[in-house]
Amino acid sequence: MTHVDLPASLLKRKAVVYVRQSTPAQVQLNRESQRRQYELVEEARRRGFRDVEVIDDDLGRSASGTVVRPGFDKLVAWLCAGDVGAILCLDASRLARNGRDWHHLLELCGLVEARVIDLDGVYNPCRPNDRLLLGMKGSISEFELNILRTRMYEAVRSKARRGELRIGVPIGYIWHREIGLGLDPDARVQEAVRQIFSRFRQLGSARQTHLALHREGMHFPRPSDGRKLTALDWTPIRYRNVISVLKNPFYAGAY
Repeated sequence: MTHVDLPASLLKRKAVVYVRQSTPAQVQLNRESQRRQYELVEEARRRGFRDVEVIDDDLGRSASGTVVRPGFDKLVAWLCAGDVGAILCLDASRLARNGRDWHHLLELCGLVEARVIDLDGVYNPCRPNDRLLLGMKGSISEFELNILRTRMYEAVRSKARRGELRIGVPIGYIWHREIGLGLDPDARVQEAVRQIFSRFRQLGSARQTHLALHREGMHFPRPSDGRKLTALDWTPIRYRNVISVLKNPFYAGAY
């Protein structure tokens, strides 16, 4: 980081080190990134800040704008109160990957003359050139996120076309290690699903289907091990069991 002398009025406020990683997997596996972000505390002190706060409430949360970020909300509140002299982060994408949050943050920094500091330098949002650079950083960050989403979506579609995309399957199906997706080998499970469709074709009503099967004392399987479907409990059939089968597009061949 290049060294830029900051005004004494800013050094009297707090410096905020914003620490974020996008996914829980990154939090667990990419410890080096965490270490580098926490080291920014020493960078803030080296620049003259005595009061340094770390916000790491958003570890494991995406900055795409689709999830709640309590840490980012706390940062915004401190900016509104005029308590922040500088925000430190490794790069702009740590702060926001969507235009709404990014430009809102820049507006607040400009109002209270707070600085944004990353590995490339110190930015003053009150200056047009710095504001332009920060705006470009935010736009590039948002664009990169859209590119990543597109690549991931296309990879999923490609895997699905080959029949190799292993998604959660409803009662009556399982993933075979050798042949892939197939019917559950348990004949009782297959029959339970078939009975629901058979009665529905006869009666034309989900409610009447449930009442008829309930009178016959039918039991329906319920996973007792989450989504693994390797252990089942058999309980008296309920209306929601009938609805979950009739409305699930998987049974109609959707994959």
